[in-house]
Amino acid sequence: NDIEFIRSTYYNMEEFARFSSSVGKFVGYTEYGLKQANYWNSDPSYLAQMKATKERYCKHNIDID
Repeated sequence: NDIEFIRSTYYNMEEFARFSSSVGKFVGYTEYGLKQANYWNSDPSYLAQMKATKERYCKHNIDID
């Protein structure tokens, strides 16, 4: 429960969108980022894939550290 997976998307050194496993969806920070976040959030298979990344990547590697 203490692990959070965050995937930030940048363009030109500016973060425009982010997926957070604690929120469970994409959040946009710019006008373009809002459009992208809405598009990504409307795709249930992509959203499920991002949610599963916490289990697949983070929890798998936590014991290594």
